[in-house]
Amino acid sequence: MQKENKYEWGDGVYTLLSWFKKDKVKNARVLVAGAGALGNEVVKNLALFGVGHIYVVDFDKIEITNLTRSVLFREEDANNHSYKAEIVAKRAMEINPQIKVTPIVGNLFSQVGFGIYKSVDVIIGCLDSRIARYLLNRLAMRVGKTWIDGSIENMTGVVRVYTPGISCYECGLSREDFNNIMLRTGCPDVVRMQSSAGRVATTPISASIIGAMQVQEAMKIIHLSDEEKAPFKTLQGKLLRYEGLTNAINIYRFASWKNSCPAHEKWENIIRIDSLSAKKTVGYTLSKLKEVLNVESIEINMRNDRFIDKIISDKPEKEFNVMLPESKLDDYITGSEELRQLSYRTIFHKCFIENIDETFPYLDMALKDIGIPLFDVFQVSTEKGIYYVELTGDAQVYNLD
Repeated sequence: MQKENKYEWGDGVYTLLSWFKKDKVKNARVLVAGAGALGNEVVKNLALFGVGHIYVVDFDKIEITNLTRSVLFREEDANNHSYKAEIVAKRAMEINPQIKVTPIVGNLFSQVGFGIYKSVDVIIGCLDSRIARYLLNRLAMRVGKTWIDGSIENMTGVVRVYTPGISCYECGLSREDFNNIMLRTGCPDVVRMQSSAGRVATTPISASIIGAMQVQEAMKIIHLSDEEKAPFKTLQGKLLRYEGLTNAINIYRFASWKNSCPAHEKWENIIRIDSLSAKKTVGYTLSKLKEVLNVESIEINMRNDRFIDKIISDKPEKEFNVMLPESKLDDYITGSEELRQLSYRTIFHKCFIENIDETFPYLDMALKDIGIPLFDVFQVSTEKGIYYVELTGDAQVYNLD
């Protein structure tokens, strides 16, 4: 009878490294935002290291042009219009069947439960717009997590590591950069901007080098400990620039931390409620919150994704019932021939609801249908003050129970 193979990933290889702690890596969770060229390299390397659970977030589909620099994509994926996140997850688990890779098809700000950000050890940004970086930075700071930003163009690449208390992406923005982002941070605008962003000339070498550096920094963050001094230096508060044209690699101090920055808002003392899930109705949730928090009035703040009740066109003046989160409005308009034609020559006025209480007209709708994703954490206002509540009932969806 053939003996079962008991080999654990990395045995006899990574265990030879003096700093490597197999259990830490095996139990680590990493969120990768973006599944393009950089995301491919990052997830591939995390899988090779044996990182136990990887979450991959991307709303985009694979195109033929992605194949030249994305190691995990195939021609059939482009022909099938497959989602990047799903294919990256599938191929990474083919590389290492001993890990779990969970794809999340959606945008990182309004369609990824905040509980996931809270649960991971480190976040890696493989994004291609300032708006997306601005939003990811806010989420990372809100949950007190380090995030590693990577960017590539032509034969050049940059890695930055942002850690609460040391450096913040928003603190380093110029006034012009900040004002430009402020004009374009409506949820549907963010999605539209990312999906229609112009292609940047890059090479697979740049993606490979920068993706490798991002994962190397992530491994260091995973291994950092208060109990013992680390045998390595991190890029926390620094910027690494690789210039392939001249074969130059330079590291600069890049720490900007302003105490007045609004991005430093941290959500603490989060209340976990096992009986709450994004699959539950609004009415049930409000009732349960009153019971658990022992309050008379309750209001859920939809700060990440407002609920659009209806939209009204200017010319002709016409009302359309929408009943969707704002992040899905653009798809709703482009999916309707009438609205799509109108959008070329009219302005739509949004009738939105930003705070949900017992006067909400659709109490039978599920939270996930009004714009609150699975395993989210949301802000609740009551007569006793503000609370942060986690939809703990969704933890098992992401193997976090």
